Amino acid sequence: MNDPINEPIILRIHGMDCAEEVSLLKRELIPLIGDQDRLGFDLLNGKLTVDTSSLDISRADVLTAVERSGLKSEPWRGGSAAGEDQTFWQLHQRSILTAVSGLFGLAGLIWQLTFAGESESVPWASIALYCIGILAGLLMVLPKAWRSLISFRPDMNLLMSVAVVGAVLIGEWFEGATVAFLFSLSLLLESWSVGRARRAIASLMDLSPPTAHFRDETGEVRDVAPAEVTVGSTVVVRPGEKIPLDGRVISGTSGVNQAPITGESVPVEKELGDEVFAGTINGDGLLEIETTKAADDTTLARIIKMVGDAGSKRAPSEKWVEKFAAVYTPAVMIVALLMLLIPPLAFDGAWSVWLYRSLVLLVIACPCALVISTPVSVVAALAAAARNGVLIKGGVFIELPAQLKAIAMDKTGTLTQGAPAVVDVVPMNGHDEAELLMRAGALELNSNHPLARAIVDEAKRRNIELVAADNFETIQGKGAAGVINGKAFWLGSHRYLEQRGQETPEVHEQLESMQEAGRTVVVVGNEEHVCGFITLADAIRKETRDAIRQLHEAGVEHLVMLTGDNEGTAKAIAKQAGIDEVHAELLPEDKVAAVERLVEKYGYVAMIGDGVNDAPALARASLGLAMGAAGSDAAIETADIALMSDDLSKLPWLIHHSRRTLKIIRQNIVFSLALKVLFVILTFAGFASLWAAIAADMGASLLVIANGLRLLRR
Repeated sequence: MNDPINEPIILRIHGMDCAEEVSLLKRELIPLIGDQDRLGFDLLNGKLTVDTSSLDISRADVLTAVERSGLKSEPWRGGSAAGEDQTFWQLHQRSILTAVSGLFGLAGLIWQLTFAGESESVPWASIALYCIGILAGLLMVLPKAWRSLISFRPDMNLLMSVAVVGAVLIGEWFEGATVAFLFSLSLLLESWSVGRARRAIASLMDLSPPTAHFRDETGEVRDVAPAEVTVGSTVVVRPGEKIPLDGRVISGTSGVNQAPITGESVPVEKELGDEVFAGTINGDGLLEIETTKAADDTTLARIIKMVGDAGSKRAPSEKWVEKFAAVYTPAVMIVALLMLLIPPLAFDGAWSVWLYRSLVLLVIACPCALVISTPVSVVAALAAAARNGVLIKGGVFIELPAQLKAIAMDKTGTLTQGAPAVVDVVPMNGHDEAELLMRAGALELNSNHPLARAIVDEAKRRNIELVAADNFETIQGKGAAGVINGKAFWLGSHRYLEQRGQETPEVHEQLESMQEAGRTVVVVGNEEHVCGFITLADAIRKETRDAIRQLHEAGVEHLVMLTGDNEGTAKAIAKQAGIDEVHAELLPEDKVAAVERLVEKYGYVAMIGDGVNDAPALARASLGLAMGAAGSDAAIETADIALMSDDLSKLPWLIHHSRRTLKIIRQNIVFSLALKVLFVILTFAGFASLWAAIAADMGASLLVIANGLRLLRR
């Protein structure tokens, strides 16, 4: 009896860099664990995750199954990149063997042309050179082909091996060597394409500096590893350095390049109290930062983890191609066998001619280009999105934005900036704006209330000097009062003004109008009269209107606001933004119900939000999107996609990026299948040769790879 294990088994698989190795592993592991969903494949890092919870399976059983696939494994050690612990031969054997195969095949041809003369027989020296070229080309293929044969599950390795062996048996040494070399070259190209996408993400994520300038309790600054810095510590970041940990600025001002994390194209000015991210680059100023997250919990660390996990979540197109290839490959073997047998037996055809044509059919029918067309495109699309500040948590989510019919949006922090700001200053009874702001600021100077901070910030922005009021007192739930320059003043809400009995019909009408427009009103007065009022609102993001317009232009039929805020405020913001429908004063469960109704009506629906209360609705939507920079951890973890710059304009970009990805995937699939059909027709007509077939297949592989990698362009 095996000892069942509850922790998932995580292995590094050497040589797992294309869909072919994934298929080999699935072939051995699915019968063992019984469920494909228990397997996770990360091609970018060569990582295999096997969920064995509640199964009577040991680690040894899993390792044995991996060994049967012909691949080598070792325990996963987090942090090291794929290939980091491999020897020179393990890293470069495919390239070396491909080069040897090509060189010896070419040498065999040169010897044959030089010394064979007019003789039709191939010289023994040429045969020896061809054999070396064939063995080098098939060295990494034959073990997989053998396992495919004995398990009665034909794959492209078996197709190519049979074609090469068949060519040798009928004396076509050069064509056999050419097929072996070109197939090896096509596998090398596939490996290179995944490697390029891997390097694109690795360079994107290799951002965190190796040391942090830590200020200890004595005030001394010393260099330590970021992992040694605890939350709440002080870190010094010098001009031009990378910021080692997430934190909050406690001293200094500087422009910070946040492009690696948020995709913002220009540096963002950071000052006292502003948040900064690990991996971003400090500008010309010296910053002191109070750390808010440990090294393994920074925004950058979460991005790295999410990108790593993305490889195991495959797109629908990938799943379709894999299912198609599973049926297609054995069908091709049967057709090739029938082509070999029926013409000679039924129509007295020449065995050598139809054997050759059946071999050509095997070669051209190899689904190599078809199988690699989708994963290469998906990986490139994920890397390009990450580079633009859009974190997509797997290929399964790259295709969904292209199909969206409706989008539900939270208001606060999504459509708006998430913090109140002064909109209007309305002085009355002989007072001016500066005087009104000075008195309000004096009363609010020591308050931490968001409205108070907004008023103080506005006064400072206008260079109004503030001195805290004397005899300050808070009027619970109503406002505040104090003495300024020897005279009593008060500050409060519209309701407090009514309670004081100082409201006039004119003031009442103005305040009602402001509140209906979705603004919060703070009234300032003294014992004699109302000095004026200040209106505040959660200002709409500057990019919101354009983003909403672009979403409509992109074909999104319906845009809905779901908010817990009051109806007046919600309608005012929706009108400014151009939202089609508004639902206000909602609890989290009400947002879920609203999303469910949208899903029933439109099918594909996205929800975008930033708060903990948005997480249930994000999970219920067809596609959940989080505002990643200021969003809560719960929203980011629940969402399928995170906009790391809190920039709504990334949403229409994402829809167009998704459609471009789907377009390229479809181009690759159609091109691969059309080429197969063309060569099958030529084969039956007797116009195709082995070397031309493999050259066409390799050319198709190269073209679909190049087409997919176009997604990496900026």
